[in-house]
Amino acid sequence: MIRWPADGYEVVFTTRLGGVSEGPYTSLNLGRKSGDVVARVDENRRIACGSIGADVAKLALNHQVHSTRVVQAAPGARGERADGLWTDAPGLPILAMSADCLPIVLVRRNGEAPAVAVLHAGWRGLLEGIAASGVTALGGGSLAAAVGPAIGPCCYEVGEEVAAPYRERFGDDVVRNGRLDLWTSAERALRHAGVAHVVRFDRCTACEPETFFSHRRDAGNTGRQGVIAYVAG
Repeated sequence: MIRWPADGYEVVFTTRLGGVSEGPYTSLNLGRKSGDVVARVDENRRIACGSIGADVAKLALNHQVHSTRVVQAAPGARGERADGLWTDAPGLPILAMSADCLPIVLVRRNGEAPAVAVLHAGWRGLLEGIAASGVTALGGGSLAAAVGPAIGPCCYEVGEEVAAPYRERFGDDVVRNGRLDLWTSAERALRHAGVAHVVRFDRCTACEPETFFSHRRDAGNTGRQGVIAYVAG
């Protein structure tokens, strides 16, 4: 797992390592709808939450649909059609899952009332403004963000129907030789939305089969990693 040290928060980007799942879901698969054994996924979520001292019974997550919608989390919430969650409640863990898409976390900082948001950002959601939706959900102000592992510009081939709007929105350099740089696009989207401090991990999920699940590399037969975060009590 990859920790992001943010004062007043607990944040971890999970990998595929350290769980109980088998086969294409080996081993820390967090996705119940991936095809994995549900009991194993639930145990994996317990393991992941335990790594940062979170209460898995309170874990909140969405039904992700590649939207720009960010909703306020409630303990144990499931099924809301949205791609972002936020909370200012201490000890309420929130999860955004991914398997090539960007997992992003946002936090308030510099003494402002603590609050955190997690986002699932695919190419469509990022282009349509989910980064700005996350900033709005936290009320703007002084924010920091971390962009977790996702498919990199080394591997993410896209057609012109995706490349053209990305060049227009984020700059010509985010598409080179038909490959899209989601990492740089996300950083620019966050900074444009007013986030002054952005950390990027720049780990390619498609390039590291031993460490990450990848929907594209594995033709959809794979698990899910993600980002789990909460306001420390």
